[in-house]
Amino acid sequence: MRLYFVRHGESENNELYRRTGSDEGRSHDPKLTDLGWKQAQDTAEFLAAHADPVDGKEEANYGITHVYSSLMERALSTASILGRRLGLKVIPWKDWHENGGIYLEDREANQKIGLPGLRPEEIREKFPDVILDESIPVHGWWNRPYEEREERPVRARRVLYGLLERHGGTDDRVLVVSHGGFYVNFLAAVLGIEEITAAWFHLNNCGITRIDFIDGDRRVVYHNLLCHLR
Repeated sequence: MRLYFVRHGESENNELYRRTGSDEGRSHDPKLTDLGWKQAQDTAEFLAAHADPVDGKEEANYGITHVYSSLMERALSTASILGRRLGLKVIPWKDWHENGGIYLEDREANQKIGLPGLRPEEIREKFPDVILDESIPVHGWWNRPYEEREERPVRARRVLYGLLERHGGTDDRVLVVSHGGFYVNFLAAVLGIEEITAAWFHLNNCGITRIDFIDGDRRVVYHNLLCHLR
């Protein structure tokens, strides 16, 4: 199996932080900015028109066979653009969500309040090409408290084992659209690091990381590829 981890395009929250250096006023489930849409489109065109630069083969679409996505709106928007261009349906996978989940912060009470997230009917309306998971609750896919820090490595390992269960030992080339914060936890799980607190693996919006899983080995072939963004 080969995995391409793609971070979503620039979100409204990313733009807010880039402009102000603060997350005050953040959205609980931000949309893509105009730049984010362009980044996603440029990524889709690049993947559709090229082979992986490491392989040296004449092969379009990077040979991608599956597209998964977090259920957060910025990820689904990015994945939908990629999936349409690659001719593949997007499969939502809840556990690839960003650290913390869907929440807003009450700064006066020093509390992070969990919110429902997109409802199935909203996903169908906004993302008709997505293969909707019928197990998503009608009141929203998240609909639980804020995800605490200690829960994140556990989820990352769960995602890794789930990925290997679905695609391990195959020639599948899997693309997942996920998030920059969760990328740190996921890559730590891939590298066998139980808990990561003092390091950060930076992944730009629409940056691409390739990880190969071959005969029990895990190989980070490249990290944060950005040559496709103009």
